Amino acid sequence: MTLREVKCGVTVTVKKLSGEGPVKRRIMDMGITKGVSVYVRKVAPLGDPVEVTVRGYELSLRKADAEMVEVE
Repeated sequence: MTLREVKCGVTVTVKKLSGEGPVKRRIMDMGITKGVSVYVRKVAPLGDPVEVTVRGYELSLRKADAEMVEVE
């Protein structure tokens, strides 16, 4: 399952990051790394963006970036 598929109000754990090069590095720089807990706060009506809480701060991710984050 990817972060994009998670419903509002659910906390998940990051299992794996896909993607290559600068895109993957940018996601990791935002604090989304393997093993971290991510709480999905809001999802926009059309699914873009997804607002999450990671490591105590709020972050908005594009749909394409959220698809690169595998969670469990």
